[in-house]
Amino acid sequence: MYQTTVCFQQDFMANTLLAVGASPAMAHCYDEVEAFQHVAAGLVVNVGTLSPDWVASMQLAAKTANSLKKPWVLDPVGAGATEFRTQTIVSLLKQRPTLIRGNASEIMAVAGKAGVVTHGVDSTADTADALASGKQLAKDYSCIVGISGANDLITDGHRVLKVSNGDAMMTKITAAGCSVTAMACAFITAAPEDPLRATAFALAVFGMVAELGLQAGAKGPGSLRVEILDALHNLTHDQVRLMQKVSDHE
Repeated sequence: MYQTTVCFQQDFMANTLLAVGASPAMAHCYDEVEAFQHVAAGLVVNVGTLSPDWVASMQLAAKTANSLKKPWVLDPVGAGATEFRTQTIVSLLKQRPTLIRGNASEIMAVAGKAGVVTHGVDSTADTADALASGKQLAKDYSCIVGISGANDLITDGHRVLKVSNGDAMMTKITAAGCSVTAMACAFITAAPEDPLRATAFALAVFGMVAELGLQAGAKGPGSLRVEILDALHNLTHDQVRLMQKVSDHE
């Protein structure tokens, strides 16, 4: 899994991927982007940290993934916070991501929803508020859109799945959202025939392991971060079957 992502989030994202059996590679140098994409199964582009050099690498990575017909996922971190950030995300959309995964405010900002205000990476809207924007984005770019929140909503523009796993404590962990984006890419590479359900189950599994981490005794975001990785590593098929809360959204 090749990722161009935020510096301070790389540790947790990489360990999350390792815990689910994926193999992460994180690099931003323009001169090696194409080479990495040739050996990677999929691509995650996370715009959390931006500079002109990194943007060029992100655009080349997405273009290369498309030319190789490999899935790629866009995490529009902080969309709407600055004009440069928003325009970078809009330019990346032209490369037709397989999945766009963000919180409600980010998805609404990407869709050009008037009056949307973001506060960094924190959402100021509920997932239900962003569903219309998410469905339109999915239709416009022929992709999946995942909207994270208390109840995650995932759509292909027509069908909508709801995921009710997780805990509010997850919002206190830096890179939790970015890590679930990376997991979604890994799941899509494993089930490319159904990216909608692959995304839904990635979000469900990440929510499950947060629940398991709290059951194991996590007292706050620091210990929960560790427990999430342990729970991911030890997760069983039976736990997924019994704990998953994925349903069609009315």
